[in-house]
Amino acid sequence: MNKLKVSVSPHIRCGETTTGIMLDVIIAMIPAFAAAIYFFGVRALYITSICVLTCVLGELAFQLIAKREVTINDLSAVVTGMLLAFNLPVTIPEWQAIIGSLVAIVVVKQLFGGIGYNFANPAATARVMMLISFSGTLTHWTEPHNPDLLASATPLSMIKEGDHEALPSLFSMIIGDRAGSMGETCAVALIIGFVYLLLRRVVTWHTTVVYIVTVFAFSYLAMGFDLELAIYQIFAGGLLLGAIFMATDYATTPPTPLGKVIFGFGCGIITVAVRLWGSNPEGVSFAILFMNILTPYISRLTARRVVGAKKPEKKTA
Repeated sequence: MNKLKVSVSPHIRCGETTTGIMLDVIIAMIPAFAAAIYFFGVRALYITSICVLTCVLGELAFQLIAKREVTINDLSAVVTGMLLAFNLPVTIPEWQAIIGSLVAIVVVKQLFGGIGYNFANPAATARVMMLISFSGTLTHWTEPHNPDLLASATPLSMIKEGDHEALPSLFSMIIGDRAGSMGETCAVALIIGFVYLLLRRVVTWHTTVVYIVTVFAFSYLAMGFDLELAIYQIFAGGLLLGAIFMATDYATTPPTPLGKVIFGFGCGIITVAVRLWGSNPEGVSFAILFMNILTPYISRLTARRVVGAKKPEKKTA
């Protein structure tokens, strides 16, 4: 009797939900979160909690004031707070972490309509804003296991200044025993998270792999065919963090495989250009933000044509 019943699309459904996807992302970030606490102490937990709590309460307050549906139970605000915290040094003042979180969740996300409508990744955009506004504290690094010992520079700064002898070993870079933002240092933990997301089919390989390969290849060519320095460019800075968790954001990156490849390639080129020739040694957030702006055009150029559909005829006067 119900076989001829017509309903509004979509007609094919799956069991995936926004909450489920965000929960998978949170699980994927747990190894990097644990590594941050191990290397930088309990303050990493403290700053991350501040960012997450501010994002959740900021989203709740905005939706209540704007009389919108409350969606804090979809966990997207938690993901935004964790990602922003991962992009900050452990020594960041609490009030700056709160301002950055409010910019990410209210200005970048909610003012543009909420989840799925934001034009750029909230965490990346907030970090760029903080880097411009609070450049002193955003580049205030400490050595792992010793919050009172300031680091003179990050590996990217050492490479930019030509101080290659002071670089930590590649092993230290991979396990995270170096100065940097809380969630970016441990490559092993980030890669574990990426593998989990692939297995859960939350993300595809296209953007992340193309992004990393482009950074390696362009660095190798631009730095005089120095293989070791090109490898350092992969593990230094926030490349893995950005490529795995921010450049794969559903709302701000192209949906097609070709679009994802173009997006990752563009991010890689811009990242290396900023790192080598810009005033700031780190270019991941800038690259992702710039490519987010180009996403609508990339999506339009790489959109698949519907089977049987014809191009609209041009009207003639």
